[in-house]
Amino acid sequence: MLRLRYTGTCGLRKGNRVIKTISYWSLPEGGTQPLGSALARAEAHGYAALELTIGPEDTIRPNLSPTECDAIRQQVHDSPILVETVASGMSWSTNPVSDDPAVRRAALAQNDSAIQRAAWLGCDAYLLVPGIVACPWVEEKVRYDHALQRSREMITQLLETCERLGVDLCVENVWNGMFYSPVELQQFVDSFGSERLGVYLDVGNLIGIHQHPPHWIELLGSRIKRVHVKDYAPKQGFCDLLEGDVPWAQTVAALRGIGYDGTVVAEMMPPGEGLLERTSKAMDEILAM
Repeated sequence: MLRLRYTGTCGLRKGNRVIKTISYWSLPEGGTQPLGSALARAEAHGYAALELTIGPEDTIRPNLSPTECDAIRQQVHDSPILVETVASGMSWSTNPVSDDPAVRRAALAQNDSAIQRAAWLGCDAYLLVPGIVACPWVEEKVRYDHALQRSREMITQLLETCERLGVDLCVENVWNGMFYSPVELQQFVDSFGSERLGVYLDVGNLIGIHQHPPHWIELLGSRIKRVHVKDYAPKQGFCDLLEGDVPWAQTVAALRGIGYDGTVVAEMMPPGEGLLERTSKAMDEILAM
């Protein structure tokens, strides 16, 4: 059984625990609600931790000052809720691998600033969407070899910031037209030779591209630094945990097999009535498998 440790120490390092976590995006008002309300909601629904989300219009923004970050960090410290990770969706609107050099420069600057804020907030992991090759809701289509080279160039620069600040850079598997093979993602991460670079594995995202999460976990192994959970059913799309096709018992066994002991973050969207309660109960069942 994967062990749960409920603690209120902000930024606590790994150590024989899996932390039941909810994404800011899953809460009412998404990433725009006040932090105090978000922390209170997470606690009220039985979560041990909250994953922050960052964006220009969100409560957590890439232009926050050090003083503002200190105030947020103190607010977290005074709460029983852990905050270890920051997720960004900024790549969807500012594509790091765009054919437009100005867009690429803007994406690099946004993510570099976001990593700095993650460090100021006391977080030790940052989720990065490494670029968009093709997806239904983004008009631009980028040639794959160009995208790989541009993503490599950006990550090389971001790793300098991450290594200086002590923040892990975690590349997410997502429906962006990149890294749909665990072998390719494994080789890409290894090619940088940095302990700060790893994978943010999203279990539910794999089902929609006909992949088997336990196999990804076995192949990626210790490269997996953080984990997102959601569920997916081919005829329904993303759905409540335990109502889709994710093989949860095998997935948990695979995580246990690689010794994973970090945050397990439910990223359930869009927010809705009863979602936090249903997700909390389902996560308890999943993590006890």
